[in-house]
Amino acid sequence: MSEADEFVRDVVDGCTVSVRVQPGARKDTVLGLHGGAVKIALSAPPVDGKANDALVAFVAEKVGLPRARVSLLSGMTNRNKVLRVTGKSAAEVRAALSPDADA
Repeated sequence: MSEADEFVRDVVDGCTVSVRVQPGARKDTVLGLHGGAVKIALSAPPVDGKANDALVAFVAEKVGLPRARVSLLSGMTNRNKVLRVTGKSAAEVRAALSPDADA
C-alpha cells in the first residue's frame, strides 16, 4: 500500500481518516499528504475547538455527508487527528479528499 492509501482505513460502517491540520490558513483546502495523513488547511484559528469544528464540517462537506456522520476520535489539541466517517468506504473518502478532487 502506498503512502497515498494509508491515510484512510475501512472500519465497520465506515472508515477512519488520519489528518494533519494547518489552522489559520487563507482558505479551507486539501493540501496533499504529510507523513501518512492527509494535510488539510483550515481558515479557522486553533482556539476553543474552532479548528476542530471547522475540520469536521469541511470533511463532511467534501465527502457529501451530514456533519453528524463525521466525528473526531483523537487529537483534540494536536495537529495530528483521526476522524471517523460513518457511511462511506475508505475508497470513497480517499477520492473525495484527494488534493486534485477540486481540479
